[in-house]
Amino acid sequence: MTGPLAGLRILEVGHILAGPYATMLLADLGARVTKVEPPGGDLSRQVSDAYFASLNRGKRSVRVDLATARGQGHLRELVRDADALLVNLKPSAVHRFGLTYEALAPWNERLVCVILTGWGLDAGDAPAFDYVVQAATGIAALTGAPDGPPLLPGYSSADNSAGLAAALGLLAQVHSGRGGQLEVSLRDVMLSQLNYHAAAWLGEGRAPRRLGGAHAHYVPAQLFPTAEGHLALFITHDRFWRSFATEAGIEGYPTMAERAAHREEVVAVVTQALAADSATGWEARLRPLRVPAAAVRTLPEALAATPGAVVEAGGHRLVGSPFRIPGHAPSYGPPPRLGEHGDLL
Repeated sequence: MTGPLAGLRILEVGHILAGPYATMLLADLGARVTKVEPPGGDLSRQVSDAYFASLNRGKRSVRVDLATARGQGHLRELVRDADALLVNLKPSAVHRFGLTYEALAPWNERLVCVILTGWGLDAGDAPAFDYVVQAATGIAALTGAPDGPPLLPGYSSADNSAGLAAALGLLAQVHSGRGGQLEVSLRDVMLSQLNYHAAAWLGEGRAPRRLGGAHAHYVPAQLFPTAEGHLALFITHDRFWRSFATEAGIEGYPTMAERAAHREEVVAVVTQALAADSATGWEARLRPLRVPAAAVRTLPEALAATPGAVVEAGGHRLVGSPFRIPGHAPSYGPPPRLGEHGDLL
């Protein structure tokens, strides 16, 4: 492997998304990632080959039954040569299989052990799937139209965000040069990402409101219908407003304070102005003015407009690493076959 993390050896024990996504990002950066899979494999293998590949390219796979003493012995041997272990299982399984730093330190005291759970290692085994966590942490309540039901995003934002946090935490502990345990939970990550909403409630007593996707502070900053398609317009500074208003033929509301105080009026005026052109037309007009705006595109349209984001990995076309590092071209290996690099049952 090449890349900034070349030489870093990571074991992964887990299923589906958050943990595997974290370690795949690290593998893209050059780490050697070995999936320790149960006899039946990571559950994502049951979804589809493309689904599994999207989270596990470039990794190795060994098959180990951690429910047996023999399997736990195999894991301890693997731990001897590892720099880090990332675990994404329910808390009872973490303890039952001996996947904590305390249990594994006798075999490798410099091991970094990252435990990724839904609610926290000491919070029990209540199911913590992505959408459940989004509902429990206020994400769903913030999403949707003011007079409509709560909604969920169309992708696994809690799992993916927790994966990024786990990868960051793992690298931070490795950088410290000390072994030890780090915990990350989907709940804590999503609460952290509600930063300014939480601060408004905790510091000022202002509970967030569902605004149909509009920003809580900036106006106008939301999706707008146009003559054809929808436009995301994100006016965060008065100079953006001046440029946009001049192009759109709108007068008044020069400051953010005025626009926020007259949100409904501003939204109505902007909606009327944007009806004069298509979403892509407005995008083309506003881009030279450096006004933040983009036509709403489908995923196929977005990928077609960004061909450099698509890579090939073992016969699968996937979205590549989000990291761009001068001099480093990731080597996207194929997703591993179950037990391809060791069948230790």
